[in-house]
Amino acid sequence: MMTDATLSFDVAMEKFDPVLGFEVHVELNTATKMFSSAPNVFGDEPNTNVNEVDLGLPGVLPVVNKKAVESSIKIGLALNCRIAESCTFARKHYFYPDTPKNFQTSQYDDPIAYDGFLDVELSDGSIFRVEIERAHMEEDAGKLTHMGGATGRIQGADFSLVDYNRAGVPLVEIVTKPIQGAGSRAPELAKAYVAAVREIVKNLGVSDAKMERGNVRCDANVSLRPYGQEKFGTRSETKNVNSLRAVENAVRFEIQRHAAVLDSGNTIVQETRHWHEDTKSTTSGRPKSDADDYRYFPEPDLLPILATPEWVESLRAELPEPPAARRKRLQADWGYTDLEFRDVVNAGVLDEIEETVAAGASAAVARKWWMGEIARRAKLADVDPVALGVTPAVVVELDALIRSGAINDKLAREVLDGVLAGEGTPADVVQSRGLAVVSDDGVLQSAIDTALAAQPEVADKIRAGKIQAVGAIVGGVMKVTKGQADAGRVRELILKTLGVEG
Repeated sequence: MMTDATLSFDVAMEKFDPVLGFEVHVELNTATKMFSSAPNVFGDEPNTNVNEVDLGLPGVLPVVNKKAVESSIKIGLALNCRIAESCTFARKHYFYPDTPKNFQTSQYDDPIAYDGFLDVELSDGSIFRVEIERAHMEEDAGKLTHMGGATGRIQGADFSLVDYNRAGVPLVEIVTKPIQGAGSRAPELAKAYVAAVREIVKNLGVSDAKMERGNVRCDANVSLRPYGQEKFGTRSETKNVNSLRAVENAVRFEIQRHAAVLDSGNTIVQETRHWHEDTKSTTSGRPKSDADDYRYFPEPDLLPILATPEWVESLRAELPEPPAARRKRLQADWGYTDLEFRDVVNAGVLDEIEETVAAGASAAVARKWWMGEIARRAKLADVDPVALGVTPAVVVELDALIRSGAINDKLAREVLDGVLAGEGTPADVVQSRGLAVVSDDGVLQSAIDTALAAQPEVADKIRAGKIQAVGAIVGGVMKVTKGQADAGRVRELILKTLGVEG
């Protein structure tokens, strides 16, 4: 795939000042869609959760989902926004196969929430305030699946399939004001901001917030300007980025691409861009439309939403513990050091560790798995840990198998291989692969005899009192048993065989 030329990130930062902007789309987890009674369910057979309203058939009328409005207000409050006492819907017109009505019901000049802010914690504990311009309600589009190409993108595809199950799903779009002053930390800020929004909506319980499912998606806007210039540069918008790592990488790439274009004396095209995870690069999409191009006009079939102060305050009273207070409580409950806890937050596995602890694992075990083996595998796969496919329930079951003596740490990693390969639960994998720890004394004694016969000089050292040399024999037994021997019992039997006191 052809990619645009780039400057190194450090050179780009020496020459240009980045300005960012984010539009984060949050799918709400209501039972039904935004304007219809069709089910809002992920993963069902294509085109089964659709009715006449979603398809825009003649004569149908939309009805606003009250629960979606309440969830939208809660998001606005959590983002320190002002809530509009009255807001309206508008029609945003554009033709695309995944928009069967040929317009999207959204909000234009009357958003339900506006003028907010979010204080974002960066990796070193410093705080960067991001100003929120608006958070407005709208409906999602359907989903296109491009067939026949090598990348799953429309480029090179032979044809496309459309699933309207997602059409009409309630969305809240959170739009920032231009973000200035991030400098070389712009990519890090991008990741941290989206992570903070994801944490908020998940904490509120208004969204499943699974980025790999598209519950939270980010459109990342980037522009550059020479240092000292007040006027913003021309921006590009990388669409529908759906992982924290990808948001960070997309912003970094666009900064480097913009810098190369500007440094060569050319101009930036205002356009949308597509992110490609395989090449860690973006490619051109289409020229970016301005608001006038969408021919917004008021939705004639929907009345204004009236958010009375009493209603807003009742919803404010339902808000859960703020994220900052929650983090402080969790760190105290788990006994993590400041560095350990910051690493957990930066890795994006705070929720997963909380769920693992709630499911029965100790805080130390949860951290060991999520920041150890799972993080290692995620790094090798170049994905976020939460996208690897390991659940808190798997971690708890692995720990239980280790504590029961059924497997050891080495075997647990092999069991995890099987789980990720789709072979079932950890217990299923232990049984199907025959990975249980060998604790039968007869089997162990046979392996010990073999190991002692192979290393007579080591046996003599142990008899002479060098007990630490027993490790070499234990290693030999482990080799014979393919790592499945009970190491503690093996040590006991070796010393007993050699007539040495432990």
